[in-house]
Amino acid sequence: MRSILENPRYTGYAVFGRWTKHERLIDPDDVGAGHIVRFRRANPDHIVRSREPAHPAIITVHDFVDVQLLRRFRGASGPQKLERGPRPTKQPYLFRGRIRCGFCLRRMEGSTRQTRTYYRCAARSIVPGAPALAHHPKNVYLPEAALVGPLNEWLAQLFNEDNLDTTVASLTASQSIDRGRNAAQQRLHDAEARVRRLQAAIAAGVDPAALVEAINETQAQREGAQVELQHTAAPDAMSSEDIYALIKSLGEIAPLLNQADPALLAQLYEALRLEMTYDAEAKTVSVTIRPVRRASERVRGGT
Repeated sequence: MRSILENPRYTGYAVFGRWTKHERLIDPDDVGAGHIVRFRRANPDHIVRSREPAHPAIITVHDFVDVQLLRRFRGASGPQKLERGPRPTKQPYLFRGRIRCGFCLRRMEGSTRQTRTYYRCAARSIVPGAPALAHHPKNVYLPEAALVGPLNEWLAQLFNEDNLDTTVASLTASQSIDRGRNAAQQRLHDAEARVRRLQAAIAAGVDPAALVEAINETQAQREGAQVELQHTAAPDAMSSEDIYALIKSLGEIAPLLNQADPALLAQLYEALRLEMTYDAEAKTVSVTIRPVRRASERVRGGT
């Protein structure tokens, strides 16, 4: 896989001199013992590329350079990355993928200690040199048991018949709120512009090794802005009638919360697009809900 990602011939150009041949005697004191051959990567200034495409391209030069920048960024930073991907697990986590750390805005991962479930954010998995490391504790823990009760109580109040009109009005008004999104978009735009300049420098013959620090910083800024945009993305606009219909399609929410069945609760949280951010210093959790536009079936299976 690595050799495929690093092969510039997939861009359609003929490339020569990527490897140099080195011969070494097996035994310097016995020339008759023969020698071994090793191929090593050539210096970038020794590599020659055709001026015109030599065969059909599979990927564009832009995509190829972007992959090389990303691989160098990951290689310089180790196996860590800004955002965790989902991992297969046998342990059910009620809030899997729904809680972000207030220090770094990454998703917190589920962790089990004896019979208790926690959500954790470890500083060791942050990209070295990232700004979040300056104030991030070694580990941030949030017990699931401390969150379920207050969260369900809050949701039950929101969707109580007496508060339903207020809830719908708040959901309708919140769709026009776009806090910090423009700033994050500008940071993403600036980072992508800088990435293009670095790509142009490498294409012009600059040694990528000389740009490692700039690449790392720019990629961290770009991915951080992407995570923030994803976190603050505005939902599709819905009218109050749409929201009333949506809530009705979810079924009776209060009885569902009282049952505390993990499977049903997980379905409800998914339908509400529940997102939380944990502030470990203040010991508070900020909760947002952005219901999906359509619910194809009731959360309780039509009962």
